[in-house]
Amino acid sequence: MKRQLISSGSTFEKEIGYSRAVVVGEWVFVSGTTGFDYATMTIADDLAAQTEQTLRNIAAALGEAGSSLVDVVRVHYILPNADDFPQCWPVLRRVFGEVRPAATMIEAGLSDPRMKIEIEVTAIKRS
Repeated sequence: MKRQLISSGSTFEKEIGYSRAVVVGEWVFVSGTTGFDYATMTIADDLAAQTEQTLRNIAAALGEAGSSLVDVVRVHYILPNADDFPQCWPVLRRVFGEVRPAATMIEAGLSDPRMKIEIEVTAIKRS
């Protein structure tokens, strides 16, 4: 089965050796994505703002794969502090409120102390 590799242009992808997303058949697997603006390699201090940018980054990868945020079936939220999770609920509810993918929130350290959230999704590619 053919694999399509999608890059966001993030320096992390080349340095570490991974793709922003991989498409296999009808499935789109998006790597853990953070709130960096990859064009400027900057990141906001605010968790809600990082969540917004993270979802924009994910939407761009999904779009390149022929999918979108409404096609997400599984999502993992990773935060260094689980107590902060409610701060991003309004953004998540706006994006996924009608989609209602299966979801898990995990508390774990992230690779850069500026990162307040990392999101990984699995979606279906539109026919």
